[in-house]
Amino acid sequence: MNADSLLYNSLARAELIAVLTAVTGDEPRVMTVRGGEALPSGPFEVSHRSLQGGLREWIEQQTGHPVGYLEQLYTFADRDRATEGDRAISISYLGLVREQAAPGAGRPGWHGWYGYFPWEDHRSGPPACLEAITARLGEWAQQGSIRREHRQRRVDFSFGLNGMNWNEDLVLQRYELMYEAGLVSEAGAEVTAGRAMFADHRRILATGIARLRAKIKYRPVVFELMPESFTLLQLQRCVEALAGLTLHKPNFRRLIDQQNLIEETGEMASETGGRPAKLFRYRHAVLEERALSGTKLPLSRN
Repeated sequence: MNADSLLYNSLARAELIAVLTAVTGDEPRVMTVRGGEALPSGPFEVSHRSLQGGLREWIEQQTGHPVGYLEQLYTFADRDRATEGDRAISISYLGLVREQAAPGAGRPGWHGWYGYFPWEDHRSGPPACLEAITARLGEWAQQGSIRREHRQRRVDFSFGLNGMNWNEDLVLQRYELMYEAGLVSEAGAEVTAGRAMFADHRRILATGIARLRAKIKYRPVVFELMPESFTLLQLQRCVEALAGLTLHKPNFRRLIDQQNLIEETGEMASETGGRPAKLFRYRHAVLEERALSGTKLPLSRN
């Protein structure tokens, strides 16, 4: 190990951090600590057998919530991301669970995604806060004497303006544009849309949301969030909650049928306001990595 590596290791510390997601009552939710201000996290220690094992220990200690599916999300090591003390390298993971009570010691609690990112939920049309956000971004784009057109193109692309479509996957790009424009509390704004989080935890949450929104289109990970048996409507509402968009019902059901991912349980369930509906379960015989056909969910943009 050279001198640069020794210096780097003496100044940097490795942190493990979890974006633990569930969908409850048709709402995507994230496990937090510190009364909703932070994501579960802790340092990687010599006693940990692996990164994932260390993260599971921290989640158990801070939240008391069981963890099933985990995948590595991203490593954050920007020089200016630390708010205090030594430089931190955060190794983040995305976890998918079914919500349970969290009796841990870190003031754990489940909070809705869209409390932190209210501009991301388009299930009932564009949210009320979006117009004000894009207006302020437009003003920011015109500031200064250079790069005005470049800034405006970034705003248009990220927020689906001036002939461009809203892309639900660009969660991180939208948040980072707002940060750059000084429109979020973490960047020093006094008035902002959405609840702030400690350090760059909201940025990490945005990364997790973007990853999951993209992944549900080509991997059957959504079933990690479903109960053992479910109706087709419940499955559709779960996907809609994650995407923040409404789905075209016939197209969605046709896509599910084509992939042969589910099977009938032989039982029925009563859905609110309608006749009894068939209950289904995920076909575990299907390989976990099997791709869903097509490249996009059948999204309704009316």
